[in-house]
Amino acid sequence: MTIIRPILYTDNQAIAAVIRSVLLEHNVPKVGTAYADVSLDSMFETYNVPRSSYFVVEHNGKIIGGAGVSQLANEAETICELQKMYFLPEARGLGLGSQMMEKCLQAAISFKYEKCYLETMPYMEDAQKLYKKFGFQYIDTPMGCTGHTSCPVWMLKDL
Repeated sequence: MTIIRPILYTDNQAIAAVIRSVLLEHNVPKVGTAYADVSLDSMFETYNVPRSSYFVVEHNGKIIGGAGVSQLANEAETICELQKMYFLPEARGLGLGSQMMEKCLQAAISFKYEKCYLETMPYMEDAQKLYKKFGFQYIDTPMGCTGHTSCPVWMLKDL
């Protein structure tokens, strides 16, 4: 059975391993990307704050993906960021990305955000197709202060 649910403290190690595995699979730089985020090993604590949520995909007791939303640092209170959306190969092509997007965007709307921002890598084409399907559009410059200086693709969506 596969479910999407809010992250628990006991998921921290598993979701950090998922994210690092996917980043290594795609040869993403370890500096200037989510790989170097100090929050990676404490995702539950990071998202256990007002106007933030992180969800994991659990399949038969194993964490196989996740994504979340939170206030975009150094930006207007009305703008959130879709963060750390990664899925292991076994989770891809099953419609879980669309389900996760719906869950994250509903959370963002419930938190009264008006726009959702994201950053990605140019070669993550399947992810970009999903983002465009949900109404994200490319923008010319980065927003906020994510610390992800190695991510050159920026997208924004009106909620």
